Amino acid sequence: MLMKIAFIGFGGVGQALAKLFAEQRNKLKDDYGLDPIVVAVSDVMKGAVYHPEGLDINELLNVVKETGSVENYPDQAGLMKGWDSLTTIKQSNADMIVEVTFTDVKTGQPAIDHIRTAFEHGKSVVTTNKGPVALSYRELASLAERNNVFWGFEGTVMSGTPALRMPVTSLAGNDITEIKGILNGTTNYILTEMEKGKSYEEALQKAQELGYAEADPTSDVEGYDARYKTAILANYLMDTKIASDDIYCEGITNMTVEKIEEAKSANKKWKLLGRITKENGQVKATVKPELLDADDPLASINGATNAIVYECDLAGPIMLTGAGAGLIETGYSLLIDIINYQRQSAPTNR
Repeated sequence: MLMKIAFIGFGGVGQALAKLFAEQRNKLKDDYGLDPIVVAVSDVMKGAVYHPEGLDINELLNVVKETGSVENYPDQAGLMKGWDSLTTIKQSNADMIVEVTFTDVKTGQPAIDHIRTAFEHGKSVVTTNKGPVALSYRELASLAERNNVFWGFEGTVMSGTPALRMPVTSLAGNDITEIKGILNGTTNYILTEMEKGKSYEEALQKAQELGYAEADPTSDVEGYDARYKTAILANYLMDTKIASDDIYCEGITNMTVEKIEEAKSANKKWKLLGRITKENGQVKATVKPELLDADDPLASINGATNAIVYECDLAGPIMLTGAGAGLIETGYSLLIDIINYQRQSAPTNR
């Protein structure tokens, strides 16, 4: 199936997906009947380019690498330049919008407006932006359903690790009564380093040096990133209306070496967990440091790795672990969403 794709945002994640399109073209076509054609890119910093018959992906990537602007793509008949994001969504012939802009997770913008506009114009969307799912899931899901379009957001929780699709597909038929997980690799890395004897400040500095933590690590260390992901899990998998601001949130900034050592002496470990529980139809969610027994499966998760446990009535506890970040992994999460959309659209294709 020929799929015309427009990138809204073309930073590291968008470029990683474009590279996957180029590198996996034959495999995608042979194995899944998928033929992705990039027709447009619109990026607030890198400019915009559109051609209804498609752009050469390798040329596009080279132009961005060498000049920093997609508008230096070679001129040709039918090529348009300079469209803003909303114009690209509305006027391009794209079937699928890849929404990977720099978005304020507290407001969900501009991604919410991009997604809403795409749905209103009959276009499907895949995104890795947490804000729209955490803040406007029900509105946008309803809009997608009314317009008979697809919305994929697998990468919003654990990047390329299928924390959302796996329970929906492979655990179908189970009643999931609890979800708990290490949803932020930065804080798990810091806690792991503190177990080795580093102070919180030393562990944070090392995380920043390795690129796990931002210069301003507030979203990670205060638990906000994990809270948004917990809200997504609660809304999508527990089918409940819960706003991220309504989830109790406590980060790791008050963690000390003394607390870590006390836990170790009691054969326990501290982990920052997102936890969602369902009891008698009521769903509650928290994000906070929790003291786990050393033999708890989540206690063995070290470094920047993420992990999640689904408590199922039939299958019992199921744990999924993997990378929660990374350009290739996040680009892959978008590709998986696109492949699954193609499978739904053309079920006779493998």
